[in-house]
Amino acid sequence: MTHAAPESARDIAEVPALEIISTAALHLMSAAAVNLGLAEDLPEHRDLDEARTLIEALAGLVTAGAPRLGHHHAAPLRDGLRTLQLAFREASDIPDAPGEGPGEKLTGPVSPTRGGH
Repeated sequence: MTHAAPESARDIAEVPALEIISTAALHLMSAAAVNLGLAEDLPEHRDLDEARTLIEALAGLVTAGAPRLGHHHAAPLRDGLRTLQLAFREASDIPDAPGEGPGEKLTGPVSPTRGGH
């Protein structure tokens, strides 16, 4: 067991930060989509409390990481986040006030009419 730690530390040292951040964001996006009922193979599943937590974590990661990632890499993450925020708003029976939806304290309010890119 003591031999595995140095080897895995070497392995992780070789992975660029961009890849680690992108992978974490993808996992958060996928899990949020499933909990919003957007998974093709599990459309009946919906857990908005879980989705809110995942979207908020994604917003924190994207907001904190984007300045270091550059526009080319950050733009798709921001777009994915915004899509999930809008899907959350649509899925909610009682919508949050503008600016109070998941992650909106970090990203600002989202609405379908807001200009995209």
